[in-house]
Amino acid sequence: MPIFKSKEKDAPQVDFTNLPRHVAIIMDGNGRWARRRGLPRTAGHAAGAETFRTIATYCKDIGLEYLTVYAFSTENWKRPAEEVSAIMGLLKKYLLEAIGKMERDRVKMKFFGDLTPLTPELRELCRRTEEISTHYEGCQVNICLNYGGRDEIVRAARALAAECAAGERQPESITEELFSRRLFSAGIPDPDLVIRPSGELRLSNFLPWQSAYAEFYFTDVLWPDFSKEELNKALADYQSRSRRFGGV
Repeated sequence: MPIFKSKEKDAPQVDFTNLPRHVAIIMDGNGRWARRRGLPRTAGHAAGAETFRTIATYCKDIGLEYLTVYAFSTENWKRPAEEVSAIMGLLKKYLLEAIGKMERDRVKMKFFGDLTPLTPELRELCRRTEEISTHYEGCQVNICLNYGGRDEIVRAARALAAECAAGERQPESITEELFSRRLFSAGIPDPDLVIRPSGELRLSNFLPWQSAYAEFYFTDVLWPDFSKEELNKALADYQSRSRRFGGV
């Protein structure tokens, strides 16, 4: 049985034959990481982007089916324009590199969120990335971009309300499964494990519907310092739990 063994004494072990299907991560702590080093916040985002690349590749290598990351929320537009511009620049750089390497890496990508506020160039890069991804099997990385969980739920409710108003369905026909099909994550299993680095203990509007029965793992490690070993700790902790989904 493949097992990860930590160098730490009595550390938990990971059974790679029994991984969760879907792991979601709130990539938090870039700004604090930079501040502690006397660097601009943009340097923290650059370091965080490299961590994302490392973790996404590792998830593919160990056979994880789905990884969903919180890259940019609907509230992040409130940040200084320079910081927002830097984040979008990093996204462009990453997508250009990803498109060039997708045939080699064969990692699928999908975007959750309202992409309309992005520049036409970024929207086209997102579209191309998703289109290329349809040709691959294996690990799928979902990037939440201009995403807000409440916004997602409202959009789904509006879509179903419009169908009812048009006489296409009756309100009593709406089920949880039908509602889920109107979300950005339609067709993707809900996350089994939600990880939040940086010491914060909240969801911050990240996948509230989908995370109803997820296990949560919090760590003080800031995202740029979140390594493969830190992910293994989270996976081992997840495997030590008993998921009953309301049963006994």
